[in-house]
Amino acid sequence: MGDDSEWMKLPIDQKCEHKVWKARLNGYEEALKLFQRIEDEKSQEWGKYLGLIKKFVTDSNAVAQLKGLEAALAFIENAHVAGKTAGEVVSGVVTKVFNQPKARAKELGTDICLMYFEIEKAEVVQDELLKGLDNKNPKIVVACIETLRKALSEFGSKIVTLKPVVKVLPKQFESREKAVREEAKLLAVEIYRWIRDALRPSLQNINSVQLKELEEEWVKLPSSPPKQTRFLRSQQDLRAKFEQQQAQGAAESDDVAETVAAVDPYELLEAVEILSKMPKDFYEKIEAKKWQERKEALEAVEALAKNPKLENGDYGDLVRALKKVVGKDANVMLVSMAAKCLAGLAAGLRKKFGTYSGQVVPTILEKFKEKKPQVVQALQEAIDAIFLTTTLQNLSEDILGVMDNKNPSIKQQASLFLARSFRHCTQATLPKSILKPLCAALIKQVNDSAPEVRDAAFEALGTAMKVVGEKAVNPFLADLDKLKLDKIKECADKVELPGGKKGAGGGSGGGGSVADKKSAAKAPPPAEAPLKSSAPSKKTQSAGTTGASKKGKPTSAGAGKSKKAAESKEGTENELSAEMCEELAANVLPASCLQQLDSANWKERLASMEEFQRAVETMDKGEMPCQALVRMLAKKPGWKETNFQVMQMKLRIVALIAQRGTFSKTSANVVLDGLVDKVGDIKCGGNAKEGLTAIGEACSLPWTAEQVVSMAFAQKNPKNQAETLNWLANAMKEFGFAGVNVKGFINNVKTALGATNPAVRTAAITLLGVMYLYMGAPLRMFFEDEKPALLAQIDAEFEKMQGQSPPPPVRFTKKAASEEEGDEEEQEEDAGGQDIMDLLPRTDISDKITSDLVSKIGDKNWKIRKEGLDETAAIISEAKFITANIGELPLTLKGRLSDSNKILVQQTLTILQQLAAAMGPGLKQHVKPLGIPIITVLGDSKSNVRMAAMTTLQAWVEQTGMKEWLEGEDLAEELKKENPFLRQEVLGWLAEKLPTLRTVPGDLMLCVPQLYACLEDRNGDVRKKAQDALPTFMMHLGYDKMAKATGKLKPASKDQVVALLEKARAIMPAKPAAPAKTGGGKGSAEQTPRSQPASEDLNDSKPEVKKVRGGVAAKKGAAGKKPPAKGIRDEEDKSGPIFTLIPNAKEQRIKEEKQLKILKWNFITPRDEYVEQLKTQMSTCFAKWLQDELFHFDFQRHVKAIGVMIERLESESEATIGCLDLILKWFTLRFFDTNTTVLMKVLEYLKLLFAMLNRENYHLTEYEATSFVPYLILKVGESKDVVRKDVRAILTMLCKVYPASKVFPFLMDGTKSKNSKQRAECLEELGCLIEGYGMNVCQPTPAKSLKEIAVHIGDRDTSVRNAALNTVVAVYNVCGDQVYKLIGNLSEKDMSMLEERIKRSAKKTPAAPAKQSTTERSQREHPTNPNATFLRKPAQEDPNKLKIMYRTYRIQARQNTQHSESSHPSIPKEFQLDLDMIEMDQSRVCELPDLVQHKLDELLEPIMIPEPKMHSVSPHFDDLHNSTASTINFVISQVASGDINTSIQALAQIDEVLRQEDKAEVMSGHIDQFLIATFMQLRLIYSTHMADDRLDKKDIIKLYSCIIGNMLSLFAMESLAREASMGVLKDLMHGLITLMLDSRVEDIEDGQQVIRSVNLLVIRVLEKSDQTNMIIALLVLLQDSLVATAGPPMFSELIMKCLWRMIRFLPDTINNINLDRILLEVHNFMKVFPKEKLKQLKSDVPHRTLKTLLHTLCKLTGAKILDHLSMIDNRNESELEAHLRRVVKHSGNLSGLKSDRGNEKSGLRMDRMSKAKVSDILSEIFKKIGSKENTKEGLTELYEYKQKYSDADLEPFLKNTSQFFQSYVERGLRMIESEREGKTRIQTSAGTTDSFLSSNNEELKPAVYYERLKILRQRQGLENTSRQRPAISSLLSSKPSVASSTDMLHSKLSQLKESREMYQQEHNAHSHSPTHTHTRSASPAANLDDLKKRLERIKSNRQ
Repeated sequence: MGDDSEWMKLPIDQKCEHKVWKARLNGYEEALKLFQRIEDEKSQEWGKYLGLIKKFVTDSNAVAQLKGLEAALAFIENAHVAGKTAGEVVSGVVTKVFNQPKARAKELGTDICLMYFEIEKAEVVQDELLKGLDNKNPKIVVACIETLRKALSEFGSKIVTLKPVVKVLPKQFESREKAVREEAKLLAVEIYRWIRDALRPSLQNINSVQLKELEEEWVKLPSSPPKQTRFLRSQQDLRAKFEQQQAQGAAESDDVAETVAAVDPYELLEAVEILSKMPKDFYEKIEAKKWQERKEALEAVEALAKNPKLENGDYGDLVRALKKVVGKDANVMLVSMAAKCLAGLAAGLRKKFGTYSGQVVPTILEKFKEKKPQVVQALQEAIDAIFLTTTLQNLSEDILGVMDNKNPSIKQQASLFLARSFRHCTQATLPKSILKPLCAALIKQVNDSAPEVRDAAFEALGTAMKVVGEKAVNPFLADLDKLKLDKIKECADKVELPGGKKGAGGGSGGGGSVADKKSAAKAPPPAEAPLKSSAPSKKTQSAGTTGASKKGKPTSAGAGKSKKAAESKEGTENELSAEMCEELAANVLPASCLQQLDSANWKERLASMEEFQRAVETMDKGEMPCQALVRMLAKKPGWKETNFQVMQMKLRIVALIAQRGTFSKTSANVVLDGLVDKVGDIKCGGNAKEGLTAIGEACSLPWTAEQVVSMAFAQKNPKNQAETLNWLANAMKEFGFAGVNVKGFINNVKTALGATNPAVRTAAITLLGVMYLYMGAPLRMFFEDEKPALLAQIDAEFEKMQGQSPPPPVRFTKKAASEEEGDEEEQEEDAGGQDIMDLLPRTDISDKITSDLVSKIGDKNWKIRKEGLDETAAIISEAKFITANIGELPLTLKGRLSDSNKILVQQTLTILQQLAAAMGPGLKQHVKPLGIPIITVLGDSKSNVRMAAMTTLQAWVEQTGMKEWLEGEDLAEELKKENPFLRQEVLGWLAEKLPTLRTVPGDLMLCVPQLYACLEDRNGDVRKKAQDALPTFMMHLGYDKMAKATGKLKPASKDQVVALLEKARAIMPAKPAAPAKTGGGKGSAEQTPRSQPASEDLNDSKPEVKKVRGGVAAKKGAAGKKPPAKGIRDEEDKSGPIFTLIPNAKEQRIKEEKQLKILKWNFITPRDEYVEQLKTQMSTCFAKWLQDELFHFDFQRHVKAIGVMIERLESESEATIGCLDLILKWFTLRFFDTNTTVLMKVLEYLKLLFAMLNRENYHLTEYEATSFVPYLILKVGESKDVVRKDVRAILTMLCKVYPASKVFPFLMDGTKSKNSKQRAECLEELGCLIEGYGMNVCQPTPAKSLKEIAVHIGDRDTSVRNAALNTVVAVYNVCGDQVYKLIGNLSEKDMSMLEERIKRSAKKTPAAPAKQSTTERSQREHPTNPNATFLRKPAQEDPNKLKIMYRTYRIQARQNTQHSESSHPSIPKEFQLDLDMIEMDQSRVCELPDLVQHKLDELLEPIMIPEPKMHSVSPHFDDLHNSTASTINFVISQVASGDINTSIQALAQIDEVLRQEDKAEVMSGHIDQFLIATFMQLRLIYSTHMADDRLDKKDIIKLYSCIIGNMLSLFAMESLAREASMGVLKDLMHGLITLMLDSRVEDIEDGQQVIRSVNLLVIRVLEKSDQTNMIIALLVLLQDSLVATAGPPMFSELIMKCLWRMIRFLPDTINNINLDRILLEVHNFMKVFPKEKLKQLKSDVPHRTLKTLLHTLCKLTGAKILDHLSMIDNRNESELEAHLRRVVKHSGNLSGLKSDRGNEKSGLRMDRMSKAKVSDILSEIFKKIGSKENTKEGLTELYEYKQKYSDADLEPFLKNTSQFFQSYVERGLRMIESEREGKTRIQTSAGTTDSFLSSNNEELKPAVYYERLKILRQRQGLENTSRQRPAISSLLSSKPSVASSTDMLHSKLSQLKESREMYQQEHNAHSHSPTHTHTRSASPAANLDDLKKRLERIKSNRQ
């Protein structure tokens, strides 16, 4: 029993590891109970067992093992961290549990595996179970198969990945063990249940008997799809559905159950490699002359191609060989065999075959001319299989190419192929840009003479209608009659889409509108029409788009051909005979009119025309026979009319008919020739142009323009040609460019450019300018071969147009305008969507790529190969723009990219660049065959080749976009190649391109394994590029997917990659914002948005003006109509309240969480169910629009939403508090985002929120705190400084609205984080809490907390160690040596570190007296122990002394809440003191009645009666001052921060105070401190920031601006400015002048502005500061600068300039300055620089400056100045006194002379004085003014002279001087005048002020200070009768130099400490006093003496 008792005492986790099995058994039992008892899945308790769970399941004792399995199951079910154990535990279960004889053990093992499935670890478990299938023990194999079967049965095929299971299944059927085979059979049946026939191909090779048995079992299975019965933790919503369905019964099960996703059998198959298995002589045989040999070759390939899944490889040669057989072999049997081979390859390779599809499809389409059914069938199968490997977009060019073929079979089969293809499409994959040209071609075939062609076309159109809906197709069918439309609809009804899908449309007119709307979300383009259908009809912008008029150019391919096809019935009409015309005209025109039409008298003809016009004007549109009327006008003399008036009328009538009637192209042809002939006529030209424009409106501009230009250039008249071109240029601006066929008249424009007539050339160039507006740069390509001079003119015209946008169209084709709205919408989008590149005429060069050229390029001789490439380049450059059909060129050029001759490789790359520019968007189909090989070249060893390849690649991507490159495995295959150059280049390219894409194909995931391999590449550059690319991959694939992909890496690699993923997550770029849903034309995702249809999700209130690529038009169509209204409605919604206050809603939520009705807000990363739950809860009390924004996928919407919440924070504070729990929960979700913008906005809001809660006296509930604080603490470990600072600030504010003792445990949890920054910061915060609130905050007990804190002293991370040590030292300062007991046992190393730190801290701060009085003890228990203040400097901070203040202020910021919690937690408001209220009304605060809490104190605290000396004044004043001061101190300390942003924020806060006059007074008493912090920041910028290249200089300029702005505000207030002491002013001036001379600042942008601002500031400082202090400061600075020769010479000059300015102020300020102090400073200066020494200096300016100063002072004070030398010791020896006496004596004589003169009468004097004498006196005076030393004296004499001789003429003396001197004299005289007037006014008061100032040595401080001083003195029991200060001499040190500002800072800090100690003692006395009259009694005298001694010690230490 002794042994038993030993292990019984052990803790549970140790029992579980005990060597005695009974102990383990007991441990497992207890662990099981414990696991069932712990409610919190995140409890720390779970962590203890993480490493033990594997031992639980693998216990060697069977009895203990059973219990261990039970405990393990409970652990996995309840612990949040259980997922980490999955691999090792399942491995243990497989090897040690599944082989056990006990069924219970196996059952528990299976349950454990399934539980891991449930907690989202399916992949790991499955891997382990599959490994178990290889075990030699059949029992284990059977158990593994059984577990897999159960998992599949319960979780379904979505959770259990079937591919690896199906792969190993056939092997199990071969097992010797019957049990294994039986279990495999059951598993096969279960798999079949889920995936049905997809399983068959994988099991085709098993034993036939077994297969038969399986077939029998499969037949028995129910046909209804199986349902998942057990759900993952993340599938709670599905679970709820399932339970609901169970309750409702099976009747509704079909609706509720999710359909099981069909599994593609292809995915389950193994790929087969066939290229190596092909016969070696295949290529010889396939070329053989005997068809039998060719057949043999094909049979071999056909057999190989039957494999259902083929390995990827280079099938190029094989495909070429098969294509040749299909295209050219005369034996039809071989053709069908080759077609079957192609079908097999396409089916086996799937998307990988897409590369070759472009080469094969044209050949197959051409071969459809064969009549034999078996050939046609084989070709159909082949082309259908190929279609599935590519997209309709890639094949559309080839299909359109054969649509006009003469052979009806080809047309029929092409249409049938389209019909079959459409069935596989959806609205998204069949956008208008593809559908429109195909429909145009099919409509042409509907009218074909061959019935089979017509039927095929009907079928194709019907299928399209079924797929995309009637609304989307109808606009293209506008020209069909009703019979044909009905036939199409009939076909649509018959169409069965695969999988029983319902089409988007339907037969009926309104059919499919619901479906349309559903699909609208997915497929923007077709969605537009249904969305807009209710809008009123409106004119469209488009002039000639095929959707309406069908006259423009409908498609990029076959433009010319399909133009005619598009002409509608309204467009043309039959020509009428002359008789018919006359008859029709006679019906509508008066008889006289017709008779006089051809009269010989012009007047009659004119009258006839007038009647004609009146008739046309009154005629109804339907009745107007336009053709007949125009033919009447053309009757003799017709267009040869000689009278211009008649001609003008005639032209006007043509325009009228075109405008008012139904004017056809036939009618237009009648008149156009005549109109063109008159365009150049001076008198009739205007009318002719109007006529042409009207015809343009009637028949479309593109058609009219083409006709008119060709007619004009068929003539020889240059005037007509020029005017035609001018008309066309103007018409293009009016109609827009849509549908214009450039090719139609580009040759005529070229002719015009070569014309001899300059007017024609000018008109042509102007027209080109207008076209350039619409087409941009591609237009120039047409004219590159023109003469240089002409090209220069064209370029100049283009230059003029640069940057202009095309005007919106104002005219429209008439029929288009009258179309219904849906159709109009079509047009608008279409005009926008039409790519300018599509307008360019393209040449088909495939016939030039002959077999000779191909063989040349592939020749063995490199010279011949080069010739071939040269020819190719010539062909492409000659064609300029080419179609996508380039024959065999792609494969030929691909071979040259791997040429051994690098020159040829480079030449090929150049050709490919040329090809990209020439082919444009059609290049997409060549990306796979020819684009991917370009990437291969990036691996070349030569840098110039790689550079050329990259240039080519970029040129291609510009045309094709990125989608095609990322699709398929090609890119991943390239990255697999271990070529460092290739990897660097490709990854760099991807890192550049991926951030610009909004979406990427899912195939990008295939590149991730290669990316991970690159992260560990041997080459450093590859690793770096891979790291750069990582965030860009993550931005599209998401962190989770990428983290999951690391599962397949080796453990060592995985750790490294996961760490890099974490880093990348922090810097992941945001996806580019969607350009407001694009019109979905081809490539619209990659190119600029073409149009913006009405977006269903229109959150922005302003509808954007539509932009069209290349700028077709910025138009207002119907599309722009609806959104604004919707936007306005949204805006109205947003104006309402954002939160709804529901009474007791929060309480209800708390209750629900307690009752576990809802999920507890507790997670490591937020899962979907938490987000959904929060959405549901928010929906009741958040505005709908705000909730949409808050849960939007775009982070910018989050920022916007938080902005609104900030705006409404004050106005909706009550509702905010009502929803506070939800708001805080939403912010916790944002803490898991990686976007810094959002995070900063979140923190900004939280700071404002907690400030508001503090003002509202709200205290967080436990429920709110637990769901928010732990997540906030996560962010304290953020890598960015600025975030950490904000989080710290929020934590500080948090303690005001939630007890610090409750925040403490959260911080303790934070110290357990893996993130070292978080641990360090949490420890720092704990230290602050202990310093701020005493030991009572340590929860649950100080001992337990401290033991946990002390553990971190041994941490690996230095910052954590330091933080832990500092925190323990903080405790030591509060409770002394008791700390050693509290921390328990530490290792020797840690203990020595701690003792060393405690010693060091003791040195830094004076030790507390050994004897502890009661007062001191209570002080210790209280927060404000002075020793705590300067304890620690934050780790890694600059050793800048001001930074010591940092911790002080962090503590002080909390100080107003310090005592409340431990002393009286029951009192409300215990966490705050309302500073703002107190500051606003100080007088009221002082008169407050005593508060009730004092009486409570009596009850709570033991009574102590201190010895009162006298009655105290109101206790509130010092409280107020202390709390406000501490806040200001804290902010000021941040001004000197090393972090620019912190400093700027602090300066902004101070500036806010300074700008408000009523608040600025609180800065009083802090001015020196603020100025010290400011110039320390200036020094820091000068020495550190300016030298740091990493810093953005704009930030530095911003900081300078903030500093200067603050100073200007401060020095604008004289009362505050005068508080600045001399030492501080000296350092400030030093800093400012240094800044003015810093050349580095001048070089920065805006630096000049900064220096100008400093100049202004210096003047302000000189004017507003205390003049005495300022003069002394400048003298000291001057002395220092002259002593230190190293400084810049300009420095001394600037100081002297400042002194001169001060001297200029002296007449005004002489009565306010302290002369004694100034003269003492001058005396000290002269001791260092006697007169002789001064004269020896390089410059005499210092000497003159000093003389001027003394001279001015003497002049202003006279002999009295000698009475102000009292502060100088040994006056007699002073050089100063001697100098002053000399000056006084001299000026005395001078003034005597003046007064004598003054006594005489002016009249006599003028008589006596000769003019010469006057002239001499004035000359003398002006000399003085001109000299620098005596200028002031001269001006004074001049003023007095003018006073005496008012009529004296100064003109002769001034006229020769400069304007500047004259204005200087006038200004000086005015100043003296105002001085004199001012002096007489203040004479009486001046005397008293002066005497008072001289006795006090300083100006009066504000009244507040005296009040405070009075209170302090009374408090200390000192007399307060006298205000006299100590003797002046005692204040001065023996040294003449001035104390530096750093010394002053130390004394300031000492005072701060002292006042805090005093405050503490007062506070204690205040808490314990029995009565209220004696609340502020003085501390014992001994304590005061002690304080004084300590203060002295501090001072002596600082010396």
